[in-house]
Amino acid sequence: MFDSMRKKVDSTNDIETIIGRSTAINGQISGSGNIRVDGRVDGGIAVAGDAIIGESGIIVGDIKARSLVVAGTVNGNVEVEGNLSIHATGQLIGDVKVRSLNIADGGVFKGQSDMAVRTGDVQVQPA
Repeated sequence: MFDSMRKKVDSTNDIETIIGRSTAINGQISGSGNIRVDGRVDGGIAVAGDAIIGESGIIVGDIKARSLVVAGTVNGNVEVEGNLSIHATGQLIGDVKVRSLNIADGGVFKGQSDMAVRTGDVQVQPA
C-alpha cells in the first residue's frame, strides 16, 4: 500500500513547480498545476493540482490542494479534496479536512480531522 505513496513522492512527472532544498519563500504560493516543495515556504500553498512536500520540505502555513503527500514537515491546516498521505518521515501539525487519510508507521499527525462520511454508496460531507 505504501509503495504507491513512495512512488508518488519520488516521481517528478507532471510537476509544474519545484521549490528546491536551498530555496525559502515568504508568502502564499498559488497555482493551477502540481507542486513539489523540498525547500521552505512560510505563508502556505493553494493549488488546484497535487502537492508533494519532500523529506527536506517545510511548510509553515495552510495548504489547499487536490491531494497531498507529506514526507517533510507541515505546520498549518490542510484542506484536500482527495487523499492525504503522511509518510514515515512526515509530520503534520494542524487540522485537516480530507476525503481519505493515510499515515505510515512513524508518520506524525497532531490535530483534528474532518472526513467525508459514507452512507451506503454515497459520501456525505459533514455540516
